[in-house]
Amino acid sequence: MRFDVLTIFPAFFEGFLTHGIVRRAYERRLVEIGIHNLRDWTYDRHQIVDDRPYGGESGMVLKPEPIFRAVEALTHGRTNSAIVLLTPQGRLFDQRTAQRLSQQAQVVLICGRYEGVDERVAEHLATEEISIGDYVLSGGEPAAMVIMDAVIRLLPEVLGNPTSAEKESFQAGRLDYPVYTRPAVYRGHAVPPELLTGNHAEIDLWRRRAALRKTLRYRPDLLTDQSRLDETDRRLLAELLGTLPPTTRPLTCHSSS
Repeated sequence: MRFDVLTIFPAFFEGFLTHGIVRRAYERRLVEIGIHNLRDWTYDRHQIVDDRPYGGESGMVLKPEPIFRAVEALTHGRTNSAIVLLTPQGRLFDQRTAQRLSQQAQVVLICGRYEGVDERVAEHLATEEISIGDYVLSGGEPAAMVIMDAVIRLLPEVLGNPTSAEKESFQAGRLDYPVYTRPAVYRGHAVPPELLTGNHAEIDLWRRRAALRKTLRYRPDLLTDQSRLDETDRRLLAELLGTLPPTTRPLTCHSSS
C-alpha cells in the first residue's frame, strides 16, 4: 500500500522514516510513503497556504485550493484511495480503523494546522475525518505518524512473527495480557507462578484471565460489546464478574488468544 502525507512541515517526518518497523517496511518496499510539502501546490510567489477565517475569528485557516490540487494530483489514476483529514472533530481512531485502512491501496493524510482547515475540504474532498484522541495538537503531523505506524504493522510480512499483531491489545476486543521477563523475583515482586510451569494450556488460561482483568480495570468500555470475544474469553469474563464459578481446569485454547 501507499501513504501520501500533506504537510507544511515535511522535515517533521525525517526521524519517523529512519527507525524501527516503519523504516524496515519502507526499505523492504512493503509500503510506499510520500511526504509532500503543501506549499508545492500554491501558485503565488510567497507560497501562501493559509488565510484569515470569515466571520472575524482569530487565527489562520488552511486554504482549500492547494489541498484540493495536491490530493487530485496524488490520487490521479488511482483507485481504492482513502483521503483522511486529521482533525480533533474526526471519528476516534482505533484498531478497527487501522485494520480497515490497511486494506486500502492508498491513504492520503491531510495534516491540519493553525485554527483548522477550510470546511470544504471535509465536505467535498476527504472521504473521512479522523482524530487520535480527545485533545488538541498543534498540527496533524503526530497523528499522521500514529496512524501510519498502527497501519503499517498490520501489513503482510512487516512483523517478524506474523502472529504478533493478532495477539496485541484491541485485536481480540480486549487489552493484551501482562508480560514478564527475568529475574523471576525482583525487589520482592515475583513473576506469577503460572508462567513458570511450562504448561502451555495453563499459561494460556492465565494470560486470558489477566488480560480481561486488566481490561476491566483500565478500559471497561471495550467489554460493552462482547461480540469480538471468543467463547473462552466470555466464560472467563463471567467468572471475573462473579456470575460463574471459577474455572478449575484449563479451558479449550484458541489460536486467536
